[in-house]
Amino acid sequence: MIKDITIGQYIPGESFVHKLDPRTKIIISILFIAVLFIINKFVGYIFVVAFLAAIIINSKVPVNFILKGLKPVIFLVILTSVLNIFMIKGTPNSLLFHFKFISIYKEGLVTAGFMALRLIFLVAGTSLLTLTTSPIELTDGMEYLLRPIGKELSHELAMMMTIALRFIPTLIDETDKIMKAQKARGADFDTGGIIKKAKSLVPLLIPLFISSFRRADELAMAMEARCYRGGSGRTRMKKLMFTNKDIIATIVFIILFVISIGVRFI
Repeated sequence: MIKDITIGQYIPGESFVHKLDPRTKIIISILFIAVLFIINKFVGYIFVVAFLAAIIINSKVPVNFILKGLKPVIFLVILTSVLNIFMIKGTPNSLLFHFKFISIYKEGLVTAGFMALRLIFLVAGTSLLTLTTSPIELTDGMEYLLRPIGKELSHELAMMMTIALRFIPTLIDETDKIMKAQKARGADFDTGGIIKKAKSLVPLLIPLFISSFRRADELAMAMEARCYRGGSGRTRMKKLMFTNKDIIATIVFIILFVISIGVRFI
């Protein structure tokens, strides 16, 4: 399960999506999340699926890699759906099932369906941002978009967010190594119920925290050795520049955005 987390990983490539300006991809990702919550009819998600399929095919990111990234959120999707089905009440005419204190309404099923699709598309869409954008490009893109709050502060925030994303795969690999080492010493992480499995993971926290602090200290010393001084007077090897590809991607997404609004109100 730990190996299935794909957020923060980057797959190098030369596709149309890879070559887009990071600012374009960040803005489209934010608006894509908004689209998921604007749509209130299932037919609207047909266009979302088509949009994601086009990006996946063009970026040449393996479909199995996208599906693997959805595995960690399956439990959350199921839990959210079950809670919506049994907790949301509707009109007496929409009652579908009733047994003692259990009642299932049409509104509950519809809401559960919407929440499940939103979570799945949310994870798939945001994963594509990090899978097709290098950490350096993400830092530059976020720093530029955060400039209204101040050049120095925008750089620091962008750097922190990018380092956090970049260290997700590293911490996952570290956790996997610690688990294998403890299994070799007789630890059991696979048997028992959910509570027992959760308790068995507690011994992982101390070595994982120690490893994380050690890596953070090594990163800080490496940055100081390279005379890193934040955003003040900082130069760039590659300057961000919008191209025709960004215009095309923006137009395509605007069409999707307009369609989603139309589906909601028509």
